Amino acid sequence: MDSREKVMRILDRKNTDKQAMWTGNPNDLTVPIYADEWGIENTREAIFDYLKDDCRWFMTDACYAPDIPMWDFSFGIDKRKNLSSEGCFAGFENFDEIPKDYPWPTVNNLNFDVIYNEIDKHQDKMVFTGMWCPFFHVLCDYLGMENYFCMMYENPKFVEALTERVVDFYVEANDKFLNSLGERADVIFFGNDFGTQRDLFISPENWRRFILPSYIRIIAVGKKYGKKIMTHSCGAIQKIIPDLIDAGIDALHPIQAQAEGMCAENLAQYKMDLTFVGGIDAQSFFVNATPQEIRDEVKRVQGILGPNLIVSPSHEEILPNVPAANILAMSEAIDR
Repeated sequence: MDSREKVMRILDRKNTDKQAMWTGNPNDLTVPIYADEWGIENTREAIFDYLKDDCRWFMTDACYAPDIPMWDFSFGIDKRKNLSSEGCFAGFENFDEIPKDYPWPTVNNLNFDVIYNEIDKHQDKMVFTGMWCPFFHVLCDYLGMENYFCMMYENPKFVEALTERVVDFYVEANDKFLNSLGERADVIFFGNDFGTQRDLFISPENWRRFILPSYIRIIAVGKKYGKKIMTHSCGAIQKIIPDLIDAGIDALHPIQAQAEGMCAENLAQYKMDLTFVGGIDAQSFFVNATPQEIRDEVKRVQGILGPNLIVSPSHEEILPNVPAANILAMSEAIDR
């Protein structure tokens, strides 16, 4: 049984013994540190091979025309300085006020050949792929984060119309990608960060009104092509996990263990309905623990959320402050 077959059993929630892991995505500064520590080639792929990683991630957003911004948030205004700054659509009352010459993204600017070629190299691995679809963050940039949240109450129709227009692009883009992908990859992976350390950014009621319908649309495209659906959200999102399950997701990443309500013990209630990807705390534990403590924690979390768990750090980006020995310890703790 190769990695792809093994992980598919986990995603089907039919696993009984073999375990799987995903390293995540080592930061550019992390790669040479690990390569030097292990005496391997200075590439992410060499790291993945060294750790016997079962998965690979190829996000298709990078396939957009390199000289054209996918989303132009500074259209007609000075460049935004921070997330709270109002974006280029902040002053509008309805969707029709958006200038007719605004350069909306088009799928004609997407060429997926590079990603298809990368996927073809890893047919024995479980490949996560597709557009990242961060429409929640796109709306934050168009309107300004605080303004966006206020407009959910003050001007909900405009928020709904703008969200629909943004998600139209992601739906069409994934449809184009999947139409030519065929059976070369099994998992559509997309994400938006809905949680803080303590709770959701917005109320569960607003999440269900302004976010959930778009999730259902994005999920439907993947299901149309027979793909598994994995979604990402950092933070404390326990209040919407039942909604995500009902919407049709198959796997949830990254299980930010230190966020409120996101420890393995609290999430075990969903393990018959969902595959978990992550769960090994990367905020402080991976940074400060000993390798043996990492091994013990992997076994502990596996015992609570397994057997249908893909072991991985609770954040996909592995920063340079995570010791190489600790990432290696995670791999060594997997019963392959």
